[in-house]
Amino acid sequence: MALAESRQLEELAQMLEKEGAFPLRCPLVGVLDAPDAAPVLEWLHELIAGRFGYLILMTGEALRRLVGFAERAGLRDAVVAALGKTRIITRGPKPGMALRELGLVPTKVAEAPTTAGIIATLRKESLHGLTVGLTLYGEPNPPLVDFVESVGATARPVLPYVYAPAADAHLVVDLIGKMAVGEVDAIVFTSSAQLDRLFEVAKEHNLESELRQGLDKVRVAAVGPVMAESLHEKNVRVDVCPEQGFVMKNLVTQLGRTMNK
Repeated sequence: MALAESRQLEELAQMLEKEGAFPLRCPLVGVLDAPDAAPVLEWLHELIAGRFGYLILMTGEALRRLVGFAERAGLRDAVVAALGKTRIITRGPKPGMALRELGLVPTKVAEAPTTAGIIATLRKESLHGLTVGLTLYGEPNPPLVDFVESVGATARPVLPYVYAPAADAHLVVDLIGKMAVGEVDAIVFTSSAQLDRLFEVAKEHNLESELRQGLDKVRVAAVGPVMAESLHEKNVRVDVCPEQGFVMKNLVTQLGRTMNK
């Protein structure tokens, strides 16, 4: 069972081992702090100053990275206090878990753990004239920014972390080969960046056909609907995707049921 995860790789591997699986560790991307701290700190100072009418937390990783920047700048207590005074909407359970680590809870949880779900939730809020803080992950989010600005609010995004290749290309090539010949039963994806990296290496090494063959042979698991949509966009079949509670434990449970059928 191939694991593309990096941040919670060992946690995921151990859960699968308890289910009797044999994890094949191949982290496809790593997660790094944003290389330029200045814009992140500027954003944090705006948060501390109470300039955000709402804060949208898209990922738990974003909040943890922001707290890391704050700690290094001696601003942790001020940031946590400001978060406690700000109306926060989270996209799914992971940002909520990160908030609870700080002794906080979200004001609202999005109707669905997607950008569309966030937008649907925001439609019910009075945003005109407010500044809305947005945590991004990996890349810009034009649909969300455009919506916020279309209702007369100001979007203030921040990108506290970036993705970087984690596995050497030859390891990814090896994974593609193993999938193509049927040596891998399943592959687990937890972010679209992992999928992008897999296809990028396949293209660089003229292995796109082999990758398609491999993905057709294995069971493909997505941690949630956002990941599932990314797979569908690349015409990859999704065999496993939790219907709710988009966390590792639920993913492993459903994957185990699927593999044992």
